[in-house]
Amino acid sequence: MDLIETLLAEIPLYAEPALFNIYFAAASLPIGFVFAVLLALGKNSKNPIVRRLCSAYIYAFRGSPLFIQFFMFYSIMLALNAVWWRPLGIAWLMMNPLFIGPLALVMNTAAYSAEIIYGALRTVPRGEIEAARAYGMTPFQVFRTVTWPNTIRIAWPAYTNEVVFLFHSTALVYFTLPVINAQRDILNTAQNLFERDYNAFLHFSVAALWFLAITMVIFFVFGRVYERMMRHMPKERATSRPRLRFGPKYIR
Repeated sequence: MDLIETLLAEIPLYAEPALFNIYFAAASLPIGFVFAVLLALGKNSKNPIVRRLCSAYIYAFRGSPLFIQFFMFYSIMLALNAVWWRPLGIAWLMMNPLFIGPLALVMNTAAYSAEIIYGALRTVPRGEIEAARAYGMTPFQVFRTVTWPNTIRIAWPAYTNEVVFLFHSTALVYFTLPVINAQRDILNTAQNLFERDYNAFLHFSVAALWFLAITMVIFFVFGRVYERMMRHMPKERATSRPRLRFGPKYIR
Protein backbone atom coordinates (compact mmCIF):
# COMPACT_ATOMS: atom_id res chain seq x y z
CA MET A 1 0.00 0.00 0.00
CA ASP A 2 2.85 2.37 0.81
CA LEU A 3 4.39 1.65 -2.59
CA ILE A 4 1.18 2.56 -4.40
CA GLU A 5 0.81 5.78 -2.40
CA THR A 6 4.42 6.70 -3.16
CA LEU A 7 3.88 5.92 -6.83
CA LEU A 8 0.77 8.09 -7.03
CA ALA A 9 2.52 10.90 -5.19
CA GLU A 10 5.45 10.88 -7.63
CA ILE A 11 3.44 10.85 -10.86
CA PRO A 12 2.69 14.64 -10.80
CA LEU A 13 6.43 15.38 -10.57
CA TYR A 14 6.81 14.35 -14.22
CA ALA A 15 4.02 16.55 -15.61
CA GLU A 16 6.21 19.56 -16.37
CA PRO A 17 9.23 17.52 -17.61
CA ALA A 18 6.89 15.64 -19.99
CA LEU A 19 6.22 18.95 -21.73
CA PHE A 20 9.82 19.00 -22.92
CA ASN A 21 9.46 15.55 -24.51
CA ILE A 22 6.22 16.61 -26.14
CA TYR A 23 7.87 19.82 -27.36
CA PHE A 24 10.78 17.96 -28.97
CA ALA A 25 8.41 15.64 -30.81
CA ALA A 26 5.91 18.35 -31.79
CA ALA A 27 8.65 20.67 -33.05
CA SER A 28 10.29 17.92 -35.11
CA LEU A 29 7.29 16.27 -36.74
CA PRO A 30 5.97 19.00 -39.11
CA ILE A 31 9.38 19.99 -40.50
CA GLY A 32 10.56 16.38 -40.58
CA PHE A 33 7.45 15.30 -42.47
CA VAL A 34 7.84 17.99 -45.16
CA PHE A 35 11.54 17.18 -45.49
CA ALA A 36 10.71 13.47 -45.72
CA VAL A 37 8.25 14.06 -48.56
CA LEU A 38 10.89 16.00 -50.49
CA LEU A 39 13.44 13.26 -49.89
CA ALA A 40 11.01 10.56 -51.00
CA LEU A 41 10.16 12.46 -54.17
CA GLY A 42 13.86 13.01 -54.78
CA LYS A 43 14.63 9.33 -54.34
CA ASN A 44 11.81 8.54 -56.76
CA SER A 45 13.05 11.14 -59.24
CA LYS A 46 14.26 10.26 -62.71
CA ASN A 47 17.24 12.57 -62.26
CA PRO A 48 20.15 10.31 -61.25
CA ILE A 49 21.98 13.03 -59.31
CA VAL A 50 18.95 13.96 -57.22
CA ARG A 51 18.06 10.31 -56.71
CA ARG A 52 21.55 9.37 -55.52
CA LEU A 53 21.90 12.37 -53.22
CA CYS A 54 18.56 11.66 -51.54
CA SER A 55 19.36 7.95 -51.30
CA ALA A 56 22.76 8.72 -49.75
CA TYR A 57 21.18 11.00 -47.15
CA ILE A 58 18.58 8.40 -46.20
CA TYR A 59 21.20 5.67 -46.02
CA ALA A 60 23.54 7.79 -43.87
CA PHE A 61 20.97 8.74 -41.23
CA ARG A 62 19.27 5.36 -41.16
CA GLY A 63 22.62 3.61 -40.91
CA SER A 64 23.98 5.55 -37.92
CA PRO A 65 22.66 5.57 -34.33
CA LEU A 66 20.66 8.58 -33.21
CA PHE A 67 22.81 8.70 -30.08
CA ILE A 68 25.88 9.46 -32.21
CA GLN A 69 23.95 11.94 -34.36
CA PHE A 70 23.18 14.03 -31.28
CA PHE A 71 26.89 14.19 -30.44
CA MET A 72 27.70 15.01 -34.06
CA PHE A 73 25.26 17.94 -34.24
CA TYR A 74 26.38 19.28 -30.87
CA SER A 75 30.05 19.06 -31.91
CA ILE A 76 29.33 20.93 -35.15
CA MET A 77 27.41 23.65 -33.31
CA LEU A 78 30.19 23.91 -30.73
CA ALA A 79 32.84 24.23 -33.45
CA LEU A 80 30.86 26.99 -35.19
CA ASN A 81 30.10 28.82 -31.95
CA ALA A 82 33.28 30.91 -31.83
CA VAL A 83 33.24 31.57 -35.59
CA TRP A 84 29.59 32.32 -36.35
CA TRP A 85 27.12 32.10 -33.48
CA ARG A 86 28.93 34.19 -30.87
CA PRO A 87 29.87 37.10 -33.22
CA LEU A 88 26.29 37.17 -34.50
CA GLY A 89 24.91 37.16 -30.95
CA ILE A 90 22.78 34.05 -31.45
CA ALA A 91 24.85 31.58 -29.44
CA TRP A 92 22.09 31.45 -26.82
CA LEU A 93 19.81 29.96 -29.48
CA MET A 94 22.11 27.79 -31.56
CA MET A 95 23.71 26.12 -28.52
CA ASN A 96 20.43 25.56 -26.69
CA PRO A 97 19.15 21.95 -26.49
CA LEU A 98 15.70 23.31 -27.32
CA PHE A 99 17.13 24.06 -30.79
CA ILE A 100 19.75 21.34 -31.27
CA GLY A 101 17.40 18.60 -30.06
CA PRO A 102 14.64 19.20 -32.62
CA LEU A 103 17.28 19.80 -35.31
CA ALA A 104 18.82 16.36 -34.82
CA LEU A 105 15.40 14.73 -34.55
CA VAL A 106 14.22 16.40 -37.76
CA MET A 107 17.22 15.14 -39.71
CA ASN A 108 16.78 11.63 -38.30
CA THR A 109 13.04 11.22 -38.65
CA ALA A 110 13.13 12.70 -42.16
CA ALA A 111 15.32 9.82 -43.31
CA TYR A 112 13.12 7.10 -41.80
CA SER A 113 9.89 8.76 -42.87
CA ALA A 114 11.23 9.31 -46.39
CA GLU A 115 11.88 5.59 -46.76
CA ILE A 116 8.32 4.87 -45.63
CA ILE A 117 6.83 7.40 -48.05
CA TYR A 118 9.07 6.20 -50.86
CA GLY A 119 7.89 2.65 -50.36
CA ALA A 120 4.29 3.86 -50.44
CA LEU A 121 4.97 5.82 -53.64
CA ARG A 122 6.21 2.66 -55.31
CA THR A 123 3.05 0.76 -54.41
CA VAL A 124 0.49 3.25 -55.74
CA PRO A 125 -1.70 1.37 -58.27
CA ARG A 126 -0.37 2.12 -61.75
CA GLY A 127 -3.82 1.62 -63.23
CA GLU A 128 -5.17 4.67 -61.39
CA ILE A 129 -2.26 6.81 -62.54
CA GLU A 130 -2.69 5.73 -66.16
CA ALA A 131 -6.43 6.35 -65.96
CA ALA A 132 -5.80 9.89 -64.66
CA ARG A 133 -3.36 10.57 -67.47
CA ALA A 134 -5.78 9.21 -70.04
CA TYR A 135 -8.42 11.53 -68.63
CA GLY A 136 -6.15 14.46 -69.56
CA MET A 137 -4.85 15.46 -66.15
CA THR A 138 -1.58 17.34 -65.82
CA PRO A 139 1.29 15.70 -63.85
CA PHE A 140 0.55 17.97 -60.89
CA GLN A 141 -3.15 17.05 -60.97
CA VAL A 142 -2.26 13.37 -61.13
CA PHE A 143 0.00 13.74 -58.09
CA ARG A 144 -2.52 15.82 -56.13
CA THR A 145 -5.62 13.71 -56.79
CA VAL A 146 -4.23 10.20 -57.28
CA THR A 147 -0.60 9.66 -56.26
CA TRP A 148 -0.48 11.61 -53.00
CA PRO A 149 -3.83 10.45 -51.50
CA ASN A 150 -2.91 6.82 -52.16
CA THR A 151 0.62 7.33 -50.86
CA ILE A 152 -0.39 8.89 -47.56
CA ARG A 153 -3.05 6.24 -46.94
CA ILE A 154 -0.58 3.44 -47.57
CA ALA A 155 2.20 5.05 -45.52
CA TRP A 156 0.14 6.27 -42.56
CA PRO A 157 0.21 3.11 -40.36
CA ALA A 158 3.99 2.77 -40.71
CA TYR A 159 4.43 6.52 -40.24
CA THR A 160 2.43 6.32 -37.01
CA ASN A 161 5.01 3.86 -35.68
CA GLU A 162 7.77 6.26 -36.73
CA VAL A 163 6.08 9.06 -34.77
CA VAL A 164 6.02 6.84 -31.69
CA PHE A 165 9.69 5.95 -32.17
CA LEU A 166 10.47 9.64 -32.54
CA PHE A 167 8.72 10.45 -29.28
CA HIS A 168 10.64 7.71 -27.51
CA SER A 169 13.86 9.11 -29.00
CA THR A 170 13.26 12.42 -27.23
CA ALA A 171 14.59 10.70 -24.10
CA LEU A 172 18.07 10.97 -25.64
CA VAL A 173 18.08 14.76 -25.92
CA TYR A 174 19.04 15.63 -22.36
CA PHE A 175 20.90 12.33 -22.04
CA THR A 176 23.44 13.52 -24.63
CA LEU A 177 23.15 17.33 -24.54
CA PRO A 178 23.93 19.61 -21.57
CA VAL A 179 21.01 20.56 -19.34
CA ILE A 180 20.42 24.33 -19.18
CA ASN A 181 18.68 25.90 -16.20
CA ALA A 182 15.64 23.82 -15.19
CA GLN A 183 15.22 22.05 -18.51
CA ARG A 184 14.59 18.44 -17.54
CA ASP A 185 12.62 15.86 -19.45
CA ILE A 186 11.06 12.65 -18.15
CA LEU A 187 14.20 10.52 -18.22
CA ASN A 188 16.37 13.27 -16.78
CA THR A 189 13.90 13.79 -13.94
CA ALA A 190 13.85 10.06 -13.17
CA GLN A 191 17.65 10.02 -13.12
CA ASN A 192 17.82 12.96 -10.70
CA LEU A 193 15.28 11.35 -8.37
CA PHE A 194 17.19 8.07 -8.59
CA GLU A 195 20.38 9.78 -7.42
CA ARG A 196 18.61 10.78 -4.19
CA ASP A 197 17.50 7.39 -2.90
CA TYR A 198 18.68 4.88 -5.58
CA ASN A 199 15.15 3.54 -5.97
CA ALA A 200 15.40 2.64 -9.65
CA PHE A 201 12.20 0.58 -9.69
CA LEU A 202 10.03 3.45 -8.49
CA HIS A 203 11.40 6.37 -10.48
CA PHE A 204 11.96 4.68 -13.81
CA SER A 205 8.64 2.84 -13.55
CA VAL A 206 6.85 6.18 -13.25
CA ALA A 207 8.85 7.49 -16.22
CA ALA A 208 7.83 4.44 -18.25
CA LEU A 209 4.17 5.01 -17.33
CA TRP A 210 4.37 8.57 -18.61
CA PHE A 211 5.90 7.43 -21.90
CA LEU A 212 3.24 4.73 -22.18
CA ALA A 213 0.39 7.17 -21.52
CA ILE A 214 1.58 9.69 -24.09
CA THR A 215 2.22 6.89 -26.60
CA MET A 216 -1.39 5.72 -26.23
CA VAL A 217 -2.55 9.27 -26.95
CA ILE A 218 -0.41 9.34 -30.12
CA PHE A 219 -1.86 6.03 -31.30
CA PHE A 220 -5.38 7.28 -30.59
CA VAL A 221 -4.95 10.58 -32.46
CA PHE A 222 -3.20 9.06 -35.47
CA GLY A 223 -5.71 6.23 -35.51
CA ARG A 224 -8.58 8.70 -35.77
CA VAL A 225 -6.77 10.49 -38.59
CA TYR A 226 -6.36 7.18 -40.41
CA GLU A 227 -10.05 6.42 -40.01
CA ARG A 228 -10.78 9.81 -41.53
CA MET A 229 -8.51 9.01 -44.48
CA MET A 230 -10.23 5.67 -45.04
CA ARG A 231 -13.80 6.96 -44.61
CA HIS A 232 -14.58 6.22 -48.27
CA MET A 233 -13.89 2.52 -47.78
CA PRO A 234 -16.84 0.24 -46.89
CA LYS A 235 -16.89 -0.76 -43.27
CA GLU A 236 -16.97 -4.39 -42.31
CA ARG A 237 -20.16 -5.64 -40.80
CA ALA A 238 -20.07 -6.45 -37.14
CA THR A 239 -21.18 -10.00 -37.84
CA SER A 240 -18.27 -10.59 -40.22
CA ARG A 241 -15.57 -9.56 -37.77
CA PRO A 242 -13.59 -12.43 -36.28
CA ARG A 243 -14.30 -12.99 -32.61
CA LEU A 244 -12.59 -14.99 -29.93
CA ARG A 245 -14.83 -17.88 -29.00
CA PHE A 246 -14.50 -20.44 -26.27
CA GLY A 247 -15.74 -23.81 -27.50
CA PRO A 248 -13.91 -26.68 -25.80
CA LYS A 249 -14.29 -30.16 -27.26
CA TYR A 250 -14.43 -32.85 -24.61
CA ILE A 251 -14.80 -35.69 -27.13
CA ARG A 252 -12.73 -35.91 -30.31
